Amino acid sequence: EYELPDVILYPTGGGVGLIGLWKAFNELEALGWIGSARPRLVSVQAEGCAPVVRAFAAGADSIEFFDNATTGAAGLRVPRPFADRLVMRILKETEGTAIAVSEAQIAAAVAELAGCEGHYICPEGAAAVAALPLLRESGWLRASDRVVILNTGTALKYVGAVDLTGVPGSSSRLFRSSG
Repeated sequence: EYELPDVILYPTGGGVGLIGLWKAFNELEALGWIGSARPRLVSVQAEGCAPVVRAFAAGADSIEFFDNATTGAAGLRVPRPFADRLVMRILKETEGTAIAVSEAQIAAAVAELAGCEGHYICPEGAAAVAALPLLRESGWLRASDRVVILNTGTALKYVGAVDLTGVPGSSSRLFRSSG
């Protein structure tokens, strides 16, 4: 039997990644490959477009449209996930949470991973990386938790839009928010 992590941080736009994880866990359990324990799933969004975070904080079962959604992380710019009730159910059933990060935090995470690890990840994945210390500082994550952060793509589709100032070999411009 395989062992799952304690927590999975997922950058959430439409929420289909969370749904896919949940479905996969159920199928793996049906095959006998894992037990009934599930990771706590975390929906990570940008402050400028955080409908899941707002609904979670309100204890809602559905998600309302997020007016004037803005973020430079295009994959997170989804003002209302289509499968909103399922996303909310999954977060509640896994005892997960939802958290928003700023554009500055996203940009800093892109630059940090590029400089320290040599990974040029997309702003969406960087949002999930940026959420990790916030969850630790709040006490929601424990030092003993085994955490997986899912990155959903490369920053190559954002060339010229990510600040890599100070990263060796880089002269990229500042991450810009767009509506």
